[in-house]
Amino acid sequence: MFTGIIEEIGTVRAITSQAAGTTLRIAAEQVTEGTRVGDSIAVNGVCLTVTACSGREFTADVMPETVRLTSLSRLRPGSRVNLERAMTPSGRLGGHIVSGHVDACGEVVSVVPDGIARRVSIALAPELLKYIARKGSVTLDGVSLTVVAVDERSFAVSLIPQTRSATTLGELGTGSRVNVEVDLLARYTERLLSAQSPQHQQPGSLSLEWLAENGF
Repeated sequence: MFTGIIEEIGTVRAITSQAAGTTLRIAAEQVTEGTRVGDSIAVNGVCLTVTACSGREFTADVMPETVRLTSLSRLRPGSRVNLERAMTPSGRLGGHIVSGHVDACGEVVSVVPDGIARRVSIALAPELLKYIARKGSVTLDGVSLTVVAVDERSFAVSLIPQTRSATTLGELGTGSRVNVEVDLLARYTERLLSAQSPQHQQPGSLSLEWLAENGF
């Protein structure tokens, strides 16, 4: 699990693609400290397993399904990537609970200055937009962000200067593709609700009415 608080921006050194999958070699200063083979590192929000680590570089394999589903297929040697090691029980949860399992790629439809911030709107498939809520959390390329607006076709986030300088999101422009992971809690809530048919609900069971009565 991750928090969506990026530790550093790494650089892709080499990419090896074969029919069975793709291997990434990434240079990094911080996330390689104490990292061992088998550890998890989120690369642009995608949870990858370290297969080798030497000096200030680590290697990870990317299976074909991940290449098809995420924007990792667009990486090239020299590409900059957001990096975060898996969270520890003693660490601060500065963002929200992030699994590193990307749901889909979204497309940036606009980037508009908003005071010191930039308001970025991202188009997303309707079946995933239902999990996006204003003031809720969403993960873009591994970065935990707060949703500032949502409609039938897109949602918007606001990027403060710190986020733009510490992550690759400052490089986004119209047409950019980003890895999107919706809030895990929203998915579990939907699953719990759909699993309970009205005729089988017990007193005190989870329902839309119960959520409304309790301020959700």
